[in-house]
Amino acid sequence: MIKSKLKNRNLSQEDVFNFSELFKLMKPRVMSLVIFTCAVGLLMAPNIVPTKEAIIGIILVSIGAGAAGALNMWYESDLDALMTRTCLRPIPTGKVNRNQALVFGITLSIFSVIALDFFANRISAGLLLFTILFYVLVYTIWLKRKTPQNIVIGGAAGALPPVIGWTIATNSLSLEPITFFLIIFFWTPSHFWALSLYKSDDYKKAKIPMLPLTNGVESTKLNIFIYSLIMLPVIVLPYSIGFVSLVFLIPSLILTLYYNYLCFELYNFKKDKFNAKKAKTIFGYSILYLFMIFVLFLIDKIL
Repeated sequence: MIKSKLKNRNLSQEDVFNFSELFKLMKPRVMSLVIFTCAVGLLMAPNIVPTKEAIIGIILVSIGAGAAGALNMWYESDLDALMTRTCLRPIPTGKVNRNQALVFGITLSIFSVIALDFFANRISAGLLLFTILFYVLVYTIWLKRKTPQNIVIGGAAGALPPVIGWTIATNSLSLEPITFFLIIFFWTPSHFWALSLYKSDDYKKAKIPMLPLTNGVESTKLNIFIYSLIMLPVIVLPYSIGFVSLVFLIPSLILTLYYNYLCFELYNFKKDKFNAKKAKTIFGYSILYLFMIFVLFLIDKIL
């Protein structure tokens, strides 16, 4: 199936230098989440940032995230070629070569960090640099091929954009933006392990030690349920420190309890088996869930 996908392409010299393919290296769907959460972090800050500076800051953070994505695709191009979910990415299809991806990723990384330091502040630039290095060196190169905890630890990189948004506005760190970090950090495992359940054949081909392959289906289902339960105290934390009101807390708890229910249904299925439809539902709902939680932050701020 993968080979047929790779054969059914009509490459030209222009394809190699196609900017749309370079843009795909930046993982646009991931970038959209980065843009949104970074913007929420910036808007939730007590400082009012001029529109122009806010837009520039958010764009630079998204470019940095895209740079990390490009470097991830550069390093994992051999794995991407083996998996149906990733085999049509620019490097496996030959539309971009590995050297181009490496240069592109490094260039964007340097540009985004230096520019953020110039247009915003050093704390934001330092956090962006840390995010890129953590995602590439710690998650991609070190953890992903070695431990089923890759998603748990590596999730720290994806949890930092709203914190950077806050620091762009305030030039400081405090407990409030840490709540953003904790929400995304503890949301990530259940989100990705649900995906790994129904995509386990892909991960097996690529020899990536995801939890269903190393610990089995039953352990994965249990971990998904446990991490969904951890979201309850994490969601309460912003309210407990006076960061948000009941306008945020009550609907967030309802959304979380429904997430707990879905994950329990998955866990309560037959021993050592899983319901693929339910796993897909959890994966899809988890995306909506995170989006709604951050929307509720903004609604709470407005009201």
